[in-house]
Amino acid sequence: MRNRQAEAVKQLTDRELLLNVYLTQGILLLLAALVGSLLFRDIVFFLELIEFSWIEIIVLGGGTAFLVIGIDLLLMHLLSEEMLDDGGINERIFSRLSVSHIFILSAIISFSEELLFRGVIQTYFGLIFSSLLFAFIHVRYLSKPVLFISVVGISFLIGILYEVTGNLLSTITAHFLIDFIMGCFIKKKARMSLHHER
Repeated sequence: MRNRQAEAVKQLTDRELLLNVYLTQGILLLLAALVGSLLFRDIVFFLELIEFSWIEIIVLGGGTAFLVIGIDLLLMHLLSEEMLDDGGINERIFSRLSVSHIFILSAIISFSEELLFRGVIQTYFGLIFSSLLFAFIHVRYLSKPVLFISVVGISFLIGILYEVTGNLLSTITAHFLIDFIMGCFIKKKARMSLHHER
């Protein structure tokens, strides 16, 4: 299954790949709205999950993000590139985007995924189910043990953050910072690699 997905991804242009990312996020937002309206009395329940608590958002959300980023960077330092290779998808997505585009894309991804997986699924079905489901939608990691364990760990960590705070803004912040900072890191690494080739 992974080979078929990898082959399908290789056939896509960078623009088509990015379009697929946006389309996927739109589908996740639609699912959050549909499933949320079926499982809960009304859509207003989403508003109850948002609280502007700067301690939860900056300290807990930001702290969780920097813990994950630190572990990711340590793994990059200790392990071979092959063990951490996702088939080049993240590099293809982030290396050609401007920093402002990485910011926007990271904001959309973090909002849509946290709304569905934490706001709807974890609120209704619990931490374990939502964390495992979040990990399994990252299909390209299934045949890469280090990446899969990493995404499961991140999913549980963000799920625990939601259990502790009950605040979607803390998990959205953590998810956003992880994606944005690692996206910028991938962009910088690709630029340095291109510079060395010249």
